[in-house]
Amino acid sequence: MQLLYLKGWYKRRWPVADNSFSLAYKNRGTWLDRCSGASKLLGFVLLSGIAMVVLDTRFLIFLVILSLVLLKISRVKMSEVAALMKLVLVFMAINLVMIYVLAPNYGSQIYQSKDILLGSGYFALTQQELLYLVNIGLEYIVAVPLALIFLLTTNPSEFAASLNRIGVPYKISYSVSLALRYIPDVTREYHQISLSQQAKGNEISKKAPFFKRLKGASAILVPLLLSSIDRIESVSQAMELRRFGAKKRRSWYFSEKLKALDWVVLSFVLLIVIFGFILIIVNGGRFWNPFH
Repeated sequence: MQLLYLKGWYKRRWPVADNSFSLAYKNRGTWLDRCSGASKLLGFVLLSGIAMVVLDTRFLIFLVILSLVLLKISRVKMSEVAALMKLVLVFMAINLVMIYVLAPNYGSQIYQSKDILLGSGYFALTQQELLYLVNIGLEYIVAVPLALIFLLTTNPSEFAASLNRIGVPYKISYSVSLALRYIPDVTREYHQISLSQQAKGNEISKKAPFFKRLKGASAILVPLLLSSIDRIESVSQAMELRRFGAKKRRSWYFSEKLKALDWVVLSFVLLIVIFGFILIIVNGGRFWNPFH
């Protein structure tokens, strides 16, 4: 009982980082896991691209619902991506504020009208500017779940083989595979260094002041960078010893052709992209103007 009490007291006194955060691939048994890595990449690029091109609020809301539904279907736990989602939301908020500060009348120029909601003068917030900022925010919300689905449901080796099959040089394909494999290694090493720094008395929990946490984070980044450089050197030496790149072609352990499921997914994505371009024609441009 005394040991349990001391263990609970230690956790309250020196809280450690949550180790549930991970960007590693894990087969969760959904149809998204059975899709080819190449089809998921094409789907992610096409859907994110059309969301950036077509700034129709109705269309963006549809894409947001679709991406969130797909994230739910993928069975990705929020604890795995919560830290990254918070970081993206902070970055999105900073970006929207900077857009408003630097160009508070850009929305009025786009929609050719000006209806003031708050304030007066140059920095008056208009309905047009607010709609433009909402559209930019929706673009982030569309892209982030799709990127997470791609990262967390794609086997790096299978994805590299799929890229090579559709014509991407195998050197580039293998580099992408290494990058995807490297992400979970970096997050794992970050947690290990974070725990060792906290054991040395460097407080980086939420209870510490902001600047102290910032200093503690810098103490983590330096050893993380050095260990990453060591790992890169080891991998490059191993590839040189195995004469990587000596031949024009190579075989793959994971090599699959596009299945019927992949063609169905790509056809559905292509229909969405076509619908987006139809909206551009109907709206007379990239923007939907509800103020006319």
